[in-house]
Amino acid sequence: MMCKVSFMLVQIMRKHGSQKVFINFPGNRAVEGAVTQSSTFAGWFAEKATDSNRGFKQLNTACTSTLNESNPWWRLDLRDVYRVSEVVITNRNDSYAGQINGAEIRIGISLENNGSNNPICAVISTIPAGESYNFSCNGMEGRYMIVHIPGDWEILSLCEVEVYGYLAENLAVAGASTQSSTSENWFAEKAIDRGLQQLYTGCSSTLSQTNPWWRLDLHHIYRVNRVVITNRNDCCAERINGMEIRIGNTLENNSNNNPICAVIPAIPAGESYSYSCGGMEGRYVNLIIPGDMKILTLCEVKVYGEGKPTSRRDRRIGISLRETNLLRV
Repeated sequence: MMCKVSFMLVQIMRKHGSQKVFINFPGNRAVEGAVTQSSTFAGWFAEKATDSNRGFKQLNTACTSTLNESNPWWRLDLRDVYRVSEVVITNRNDSYAGQINGAEIRIGISLENNGSNNPICAVISTIPAGESYNFSCNGMEGRYMIVHIPGDWEILSLCEVEVYGYLAENLAVAGASTQSSTSENWFAEKAIDRGLQQLYTGCSSTLSQTNPWWRLDLHHIYRVNRVVITNRNDCCAERINGMEIRIGNTLENNSNNNPICAVIPAIPAGESYSYSCGGMEGRYVNLIIPGDMKILTLCEVKVYGEGKPTSRRDRRIGISLRETNLLRV
């Protein structure tokens, strides 16, 4: 069972030159997320883990629980990518405390295998009844936070889960996009609007042509760690097949001569796949499908990296923030 999921978002935005600094403390954002679990024991719904009912956090009436099953899991969709620093797990305070043993904390952006294939932050060997243990995730990035117990005939039983971190900066939203051609109103900008819609109304698309491409200008040179691509969720998911991700600084051949980060064989309809670029440096991120009579369609492109240049005055501004769960007493 699981009674509470809360986390603290700290977002810092700097406007270079004017020295504008914006710090946002929105409190418990878990209540705005979407929760689900592999199965539900009578009345112990997944939503009870994010209902802000902290007064009875170790009583059955305020908790969630799965059935006895193979590989039970509980998942929180944060609706955006976060850098998770720490997860705090509080165990139930009765004779069933051992039901947490062997639970895995996973964080990532994939929904493959219900999110249980995402990277592991920690494995919980055991937590004494009623105790809270902290697990460091060292800034792991992810949209989904999953608690999962591998094995047969298991019950996922938790009393409180707290997630601490901050919003990862998606470099794409501050960039400028263009594409080789545009089909009707499938504009290039729709791929960086941060929208979650995966139907044609929220996606970009070129015409059918030779070597269609889509390009993002980041305005500065970054070390790109990864690129996340979301495919459309309707008739034509295969149009992304064979796409190359290229990163570099040249505009030669519309930037399509820049080095390759990855080649995408396929992405299932409506899915988001992440591609590691290992810190490749570049101002331009290009997506191109080589070949004749090709159509390039994208529903969302996110770029994560580091290295944006700052002015001398910016470097003198120092901000120290301690991540805090504002609801914790």
